[in-house]
Amino acid sequence: MASYKTSDLKKGLKVQIDGEPYLLSEVHFVKPGKGNALYKCKLKNLIRNTVLDRTLKGGDELEVADVEEVETQFLYNQTGTFVFMDIVSFEQFELSADQVDENWKYLKEGMPVAMVLFNGNPITISPPSHVTLKVIETEPGVKGDTATNVTKPAKVETGGEFNVPGFIKEGNVIKIDTRTGDYVERVSMD
Repeated sequence: MASYKTSDLKKGLKVQIDGEPYLLSEVHFVKPGKGNALYKCKLKNLIRNTVLDRTLKGGDELEVADVEEVETQFLYNQTGTFVFMDIVSFEQFELSADQVDENWKYLKEGMPVAMVLFNGNPITISPPSHVTLKVIETEPGVKGDTATNVTKPAKVETGGEFNVPGFIKEGNVIKIDTRTGDYVERVSMD
């Protein structure tokens, strides 16, 4: 099995520990006055979303995780089961609501989605960094309320709810940053 030496470690690598895939989210090199160099690492479990702290000595190795990222298309949600299709092989994958996590708020039918497979099985998805969604329900803005940073909740076509500026109305299309869940801008659909 392939492995990474400590000198190869960097943020974003996918490694395997005790048979489970982890994403290396932080690596700090520490050189004490005496002894070996140390690598303090934060690793995110790609299946359970837990975080593991590990300290490795110079010369230690971590196994390369058997993960691949494939481009898929979101097809539909059927009572908590989300169905995706690989755009190359047309193979379909089903993920549970737990695996999709908070990403369900951004998923529209036909949307391209990056999926991570571990040993050929889907474990997680990443929607595009920005999505456009139609507002289906929100309170009308208060007349005369011109204060900046006034926000209100708005329900979108996926069922998700986001805080939007006071001027957003039902029927508007808004752009949301999927990495933060923040409103970006109103999109004109001419």
